[in-house]
Amino acid sequence: MNAAPALRALGAFAALLTGMVRVPAGDYLPLRGMAAGQRMHVAAFRMDAHAVTRGEYLAFVHTHPEWQRGRVDAKRADATYLSDWRGAIDPGDSTDLRRPVTSVSWHAASAYCEAQGKRLPTTDEWEYVAVASDVSRDASHDGAFMSRLLAMYASRTASAPPPVGLGFRNVYGIEGLHGSAWEWTRDFKTEEMTNCAGAAMGASDPSNYPALLREAFRSALTERSTARTLGFRCAASGPA
Repeated sequence: MNAAPALRALGAFAALLTGMVRVPAGDYLPLRGMAAGQRMHVAAFRMDAHAVTRGEYLAFVHTHPEWQRGRVDAKRADATYLSDWRGAIDPGDSTDLRRPVTSVSWHAASAYCEAQGKRLPTTDEWEYVAVASDVSRDASHDGAFMSRLLAMYASRTASAPPPVGLGFRNVYGIEGLHGSAWEWTRDFKTEEMTNCAGAAMGASDPSNYPALLREAFRSALTERSTARTLGFRCAASGPA
């Protein structure tokens, strides 16, 4: 039996999981901060195709031991940092290694991305990608898609998220953005969000409930916060 096709397919899948996706420039309607009907332009950038996994984060804490559980400065992460790991350098079994890493602070996520020569995506970049369905770059007015996102958010629990590669993949090829865990952004909280978070009043589109939920979640965070339902992925400026 010729195993070459299967090996090639496996290699392509592995490359997708470890690579970044180019997101072309475009615009979207942010929830806050713009004049009525005005859209925000987002320059082309790259984003990880999947959330950072426990296995990838394990490699990071091996080379950056100051980010191991029990060694992190209390100013950089709260007491539940990596609390869902079995040990300081033990994320779990082989399935756990493929799960998105969660229970990490903004400081930790930023340090990880910096170590890879990347950065956290801005909120505008993340939200711009978030309105993409599997067939459209902007499905913000697609009622069925919005309902699908709400169902994904409602299904989240405090238990470990599923392994990467199994979730909804949007038109850019970015997977698991909604169905797995909330994700950190570089500028996760703004003055407008602090004043208005969770309230439809003043929102550019009060019917965009998924965006309102994301805003409400971010508004409760600090740079030290960790949660079992909060992970991250990295981004980089410019085209691939």
